[in-house]
Amino acid sequence: MGYFTWKEAGLTQDCESLESMAYRFEESAKLMRRMAKEGFFLKKINNQQLITHKDSNIFQKWGFINEEPPFRQLALIPDKGITCAND
Repeated sequence: MGYFTWKEAGLTQDCESLESMAYRFEESAKLMRRMAKEGFFLKKINNQQLITHKDSNIFQKWGFINEEPPFRQLALIPDKGITCAND
């Protein structure tokens, strides 16, 4: 199951007005609600917030980068029954 770490570091840092800050928060909230409807969920591990999905295809469809260690990522690659010519 892929995941990425949620770190909010300046969501509104580049905003120049309260109105633009409010708009940024509203748009972010819409995105989070849409992700929740698609089956994404928040998982907390060691005081980190990880956003994850049980279906790796949906995770990839959204264009997220999987932060799992490489050995775990390889475990997510389905075995298509491909064998070597020497087998």
